[in-house]
Amino acid sequence: MAAGPSAGGPGVSGPGAGGSRVGWALIDSWTMSRRELAHWARQPVQVVVGLAFPVMLLLMFNYLIGGGKGIQGDYAEFLVPGMFALTMVFGLDATMVAVTTDLNKGVVDRFRSMPMTNGAVLVGRSVADMLQSFASLIVMMGVGLAIGWRWHGSFAGVLGAVGLLMLLRFAMLWLGIYLAMVAGKPELVVAVQILVWPVGFLSNAFTVPQNMPDWLGAAVEWNPMSAAATAVRDLFGNDPGVTGTSWAADHAELLAVAWPLALVGVFLPLAVRRFGALSK
Repeated sequence: MAAGPSAGGPGVSGPGAGGSRVGWALIDSWTMSRRELAHWARQPVQVVVGLAFPVMLLLMFNYLIGGGKGIQGDYAEFLVPGMFALTMVFGLDATMVAVTTDLNKGVVDRFRSMPMTNGAVLVGRSVADMLQSFASLIVMMGVGLAIGWRWHGSFAGVLGAVGLLMLLRFAMLWLGIYLAMVAGKPELVVAVQILVWPVGFLSNAFTVPQNMPDWLGAAVEWNPMSAAATAVRDLFGNDPGVTGTSWAADHAELLAVAWPLALVGVFLPLAVRRFGALSK
């Protein structure tokens, strides 16, 4: 695939020759996005597993483990939005492995030899991940409807909930990309991925913090994923389980926006900077 020219490229007209830097950045990023999407056709099993794993978790917790102790109302209406948020946190390992594999196999080095915008490789990877995450969310909503979950809010509320979930995914994605470059090798990604699990399970996705010891419940309520789950339940018009009693519970929608923006503000620049340093 050809990439768009950029400043300094010999014999080409790019930003340095009066072209648009933003335009070439978009072209280069879309080229890398197409490359990642092409991998889906060659690795369909990985895509299917990525879609099926959160569905298995949802069915397991709803039917087998049967949580909901101390939760008022229909457990499915509490669980399903929490699983939406959990789905946005999990599954980063595929992106992390892809980033480290490209770095170790010299693929990125070949891209660096082209007149390509710095960071387009990372943007392309993130676009593909966001598309798969959106597809996974749609599948999860379909399964949720099949097991009895319903939303009771407005259509605008549904769009707001989906927007918050995708914002959470975007933030976790750039955290994962940065950690992948820090790890450096695909085999080390597994160790880094373990750090994501506490964020998912130490949350209110499956049960309410009031069922936990006070110190643990307080930590859970300030978890970024808990804020997203609580805000999404509210936007979908689902039962929150019990009424929150803390500032974090009362301002979940604010935290559901503030936490991801803070993570993106920190780790997106760090990831791009580290990628640029690796090219030197």
